[in-house]
Amino acid sequence: MTVAAESAASLVQSVDWAAIAPPTITAAVGLLVLVADLFVRENRKQLLGWISIAGLALALLALLPLREGDRSTFCLTSDAAVCSYTADYFTLVIQLLVLGGALLTALLSLTETKKLPAGEFWFLLLSSAAGAALLPASRDLATLVVALEVASLPAFALVGLKRGDRLSSEAALKFFLSSVTATAVMLLGVSFVYATTGTLHLTEIATRLDDVPAQLDTLAKAGVALTLVGFAFKTAAVPFHFWVPDTYVGAPLPVAAYLSVVGKAVGFTGLILVTVVAFPSYADVWGPAIAVLAALTMTVGNVAALRQSATRAYSAVRLLAWSSVAQAGYLLVPIAAAAYSSDDQIGSTVAYALMYAVVNLGAFAVAALVARTNPLNRIADYRGLYATHPLAALALGFFLLCLAGLPPGIIGLFAKVTVFSAAVDAGLGWLAVIMAVNVVIALYYYLQWTTALFRAPAGAEDGDAPDSRTDAPGARIKHAVPMPVTVAITLTAVAGIALSGAPQLVLRFATGDLFQ
Repeated sequence: MTVAAESAASLVQSVDWAAIAPPTITAAVGLLVLVADLFVRENRKQLLGWISIAGLALALLALLPLREGDRSTFCLTSDAAVCSYTADYFTLVIQLLVLGGALLTALLSLTETKKLPAGEFWFLLLSSAAGAALLPASRDLATLVVALEVASLPAFALVGLKRGDRLSSEAALKFFLSSVTATAVMLLGVSFVYATTGTLHLTEIATRLDDVPAQLDTLAKAGVALTLVGFAFKTAAVPFHFWVPDTYVGAPLPVAAYLSVVGKAVGFTGLILVTVVAFPSYADVWGPAIAVLAALTMTVGNVAALRQSATRAYSAVRLLAWSSVAQAGYLLVPIAAAAYSSDDQIGSTVAYALMYAVVNLGAFAVAALVARTNPLNRIADYRGLYATHPLAALALGFFLLCLAGLPPGIIGLFAKVTVFSAAVDAGLGWLAVIMAVNVVIALYYYLQWTTALFRAPAGAEDGDAPDSRTDAPGARIKHAVPMPVTVAITLTAVAGIALSGAPQLVLRFATGDLFQ
């Protein structure tokens, strides 16, 4: 063999197709749906939705061969231990979360797409899900940024897909402009890190940051800080949260649910990878910063949620949006704790994210049901929901109690205790106190909404018939619940109840102890 042939052979990389199957299947089905849209008649567009759901289910099944973890591909030919794609247990759990969240979003979207361009919607949703599934496996900054943008760019279009809707267009523009700015700042930080270390692979960055020349130390710290800003935006951490309420209100409800769970998971996954894997040497920089962000985020989110008026248009969605910001603050606590103790604290964030994904998607599913007869989606519109849709009211009450951390929502209580313990174990007593105060604040608005579900409908207290106008608070017409919405509510409720019966399974699953 000639020298040239040997050199060419050394550049050939073997591809572990099983490892990359989940994001690959999702992307391939997205392309299939886009092409199929050209040939499917208008009255059969719902077929595209079922193809998308089948594709996401297949991607979830592709996770089964990866349950042992520790599979890598796209590695350096000079060092097989340095890879760009790693399917370890952390990757498996996050891919399960994002693909499962996308699947439930797809179920909720089956009825919504009758008002939206179906082909574009399903292609954008699957494209975003493919990027979200790729991100946790990314082990170099280039792949990480590409995955982040693949997950984010389709989301802008999904938010603004309601043609002719001013709120939707405004929400998409705010989301796009603020996200592009955050991405530009993050790319500047990545360039600083690369200039300091000469590599983009996370493990190599960690090694080289251990011994940065004194003249490059400031550049390295600036790179670390600027990189974190981009991911702080994706997690909706204060002060990078301003896009959340308007975006959730303007977006179709299933898209708002998707952003609240999958979009947030993408941001937190990226934040974990860059802090714990790439920047452990600068824990003294990002640890205090994330701790302060956590305190600000949970406080601002809860106070803003507390101020929502029950009769204001879209107040239910706004409350869920601000609640999402507050929950982001709780999710940041274990990441900050990892800077002061050990990487094991990250399991608390993953466990909390799993719990939050289940109950928040369930809450949005019930909100989608109520929005069918009360499009303004006010909190007052939920008054007396038990009288017309008792099972949906019971489910929403359970989801809200889980978010509040109260029985019978044991899984929510367990998740909050786990995060609280992470802060205490790391010596962040002040942060644990702030978290405890915020949990008490959140109890008020969660319980206020819960009690409204079981009150008499508006007008019924005086013996009058409830107002049947759809623009009156509390008004609704009893009708059949669409099957996909019923399935979404049932799946999330059953999962929440099952996990409340054995909440320790979530933490063991998140940390990989369940299969050891």
